[in-house]
Order: sequence, then C-alpha cells, then structure tokens
Amino acid sequence: MTRSFQTVVFSHGKESGPWGAKIVAMAEVARELGVAVESVDYQGIDDPFARVEKLLHVGASFAAPFVLVGSSMGGHVSAAVAASLRARALFLLAPAFYMPGFEAHTPQHVGCPATLVHGWRDAVVPVANSIRWAGERAATLHVLDSDHRLQDRIGEICGLFRQFLQELG
Repeated sequence: MTRSFQTVVFSHGKESGPWGAKIVAMAEVARELGVAVESVDYQGIDDPFARVEKLLHVGASFAAPFVLVGSSMGGHVSAAVAASLRARALFLLAPAFYMPGFEAHTPQHVGCPATLVHGWRDAVVPVANSIRWAGERAATLHVLDSDHRLQDRIGEICGLFRQFLQELG
C-alpha cells in the first residue's frame, strides 16, 4: 500500500521534551504502521516564534510528505508551519490556540486536514479554544474526560492516532 505521507514529525509542549510519554506511545503506533518518526527538540526555547523558525528550518530535512503532530505549544507550532511545509495533515493535542497575548498569532490557514484532541478539564488551554478553531475549519475534534496533559488517556489517544494515520493512508 502506498502511503500519502512518509514521516510523522512530533513537536512537544513547553514543559515537555522530544520523547515524552505521549510522543513515545504515538511514535510506536506510527512505526507499527511502517511510518518513519522524527521528534524536534525545543527544550530551552520558550518563545513560540523561535520554535516556529526551528521547525521551518529542520522541517526541510524530513522525508516529505509528512504529518505534523503537536502537543500544547507544539500544536500551535505545528499548525503555524503546516502550510509552508506542505504538511499532509495535522494531529494536535490541546493546541495552544487563542492564548492571551497571542490570539492574533493563532494559525488560521493550515492548508491540510486537521484532527484535534482536547481534555474537558484542561486548566491551561481552555477546551473552548479548540472547539472554536475546529469549528472555524470543520476540523475533526475529540474531547476527552481529561486535563491538559492527557496522560490518563494515552491509550485512547493512540487509538485515535492509529485511525487518523490509517484513514490518511
């Protein structure tokens, strides 16, 4: 079966690292499906604009076409570069959209299909932000009974991610 993408590229959140629990679990799903994985290290880079620049720079070296996966600030960063890097699709976990002081910088034109997963009890990024963004784009949205980190739903997220990748195939 010929895939419509070659690689999954992960972007972690502000408080995480390139191989946190969610990324490790989702990377295993991608590898089981025969897809290459990359995870960008943003540790020590707190500025979202600097993270966007880093992903634009390193993204040119990844096997195209690829899927961008981001969590929290990594979701914002992935969406911000999706059109420029011609991403095949986006899979975003509690993306940091419409955050105070950065509302105008929420990515609007991503140029590809997007699926979002968010927790109802997220006290960091309000679930309403993902509902708004998904609604404005007719993006797929899964809202789970969880908090911002979604750690207690990794198995469910992996199931959603597997389905997402298989449907893109």
